[in-house]
Amino acid sequence: MAFAGLNYLAIFIAGIASFMFGGAWYGLLSKPWMNAAGLDEETLKASSRRGGTTWLMIVTFLGQLLMSWVLAGLIGHLGPDQVTVRNGIISALFVWAGFVLTTTAVNHGFQRRLGTLTLIDLGHWLGVLLIQGAIIGAFGT
Repeated sequence: MAFAGLNYLAIFIAGIASFMFGGAWYGLLSKPWMNAAGLDEETLKASSRRGGTTWLMIVTFLGQLLMSWVLAGLIGHLGPDQVTVRNGIISALFVWAGFVLTTTAVNHGFQRRLGTLTLIDLGHWLGVLLIQGAIIGAFGT
């Protein structure tokens, strides 16, 4: 299912897999994440009752799809027959280090939230990109 050099099935599966990873990641780290973010369960439950969680999940999933589409485009620019698991993972690491690590550290620094929150969020985005890169690479073009 390739169009213009992109495998949209791989992009969709990468989006789903990384979304599921995020649920597991933040599910396992929910208490330290809430503490570091200055949130509590009551605040999150109140937001959920107002429908806020539904919209956050939709936006998050669409963001994961966009991220996997962009990553697929970047990996595809390596050239013919270069869309491999190895190149997908390497590309994901470069994207994470160059864009995610830097912007998250700057934003959290100005928000005075460097520390646990930063490590949890950076770990999440590293996992997301590695999963996406591996899946996109495994499918090829």
